[in-house]
Amino acid sequence: MIAVASISTSEMLTRNLRMLERNGLVERTVHPTVPPRVEYTLTEPGQALRETVHRMCDWTHQYLGHIEAARRRFDP
Repeated sequence: MIAVASISTSEMLTRNLRMLERNGLVERTVHPTVPPRVEYTLTEPGQALRETVHRMCDWTHQYLGHIEAARRRFDP
């Protein structure tokens, strides 16, 4: 049996934010307060990706009926 480590929601958020930072999509700013405050902002490539994702969501909403019908035909 393999043990699977429990990962909290905050740990997943931290991992995802670090990945976005590593890939240059967000910038992380730590403010010297107690407790420390961290702020993330989208970089230029991050903003461009956001716009692309929004267009993909618009496309999905436009064609959702078609997609669902195709799935019903494909999955008996």
